[in-house]
Amino acid sequence: MSMQAHLAELERRHKMLESEIEKELLHPAADESHLHELKKKKLRLKDEIAKLKSDGTSETLH
Repeated sequence: MSMQAHLAELERRHKMLESEIEKELLHPAADESHLHELKKKKLRLKDEIAKLKSDGTSETLH
């Protein structure tokens, strides 16, 4: 898988998690532990996306 394809997949998963979090927040009895796990996963994906974008930028500059 190319880096661009991997990055696109990570961004797709990040958006899916964002939608799932929003959906969970609409429920009056949202499961806080599940919500916390979803937010942690989303943050890990965001960090990985940022790292890949940063690595890709530095590679093109050299």
